[in-house]
Amino acid sequence: MIENDPTPDDLPLLTRTPDAWAEIAMSDPRALLSDHAYLEKKAAANALELLNRWPEPTRPEEWTRSLAAVASDEAGHLSGVVRLLNERGGQLDRTHRNDYARDLRQQVRKGQGPEELLDRLLISALIELRSCERFRLLATYCQDRDPVLARFYRRLWSSELGHYRVFLRLAESVAEPDEVGSRWDEMLRIEAQTIAAQPPGPRIHGGWLVDSPPERG
Repeated sequence: MIENDPTPDDLPLLTRTPDAWAEIAMSDPRALLSDHAYLEKKAAANALELLNRWPEPTRPEEWTRSLAAVASDEAGHLSGVVRLLNERGGQLDRTHRNDYARDLRQQVRKGQGPEELLDRLLISALIELRSCERFRLLATYCQDRDPVLARFYRRLWSSELGHYRVFLRLAESVAEPDEVGSRWDEMLRIEAQTIAAQPPGPRIHGGWLVDSPPERG
């Protein structure tokens, strides 16, 4: 069980991002904020798409309330990131790529009904989980360097932890426990390989330097 205020080691990720990653990510704060804004926009759209495509899987009230709350949170995060970006002379890019999320979503068993829904929920949980870890690292790194960003990322990391729990709970409501557990373990292994394959740079889901391997979780 994850406590309300877990350490990075408490998160069920199979690899832990080294502390040095934050310095790489903060090498260009405006680029990082632009990337982050795109991720928040996609996260809000993902919650709304889940709500639209599967409006009432098993527990209509919980499903609708939970996904609507996630979408609202992500839209609020987007507004906050864009405000910080604009204050620092940047703007939201028109186009953007996130190879990490794209590669994870290639694992979705499309067109297979319940299996597709389960995969989408588990991948959403994984992305939120890794983002939670990264936001905590950024908050720590920025503590004495950029207090404004430190406060911002401190708020967001706890919110992402809550979203991870929401998606995992919804996954457990649409499939049997053994199926969820088996697929979750498989997805955790895939996520570890996927994040390690990303090139380093000022991105929330960027990789780390070759000579700084990830620490085992």
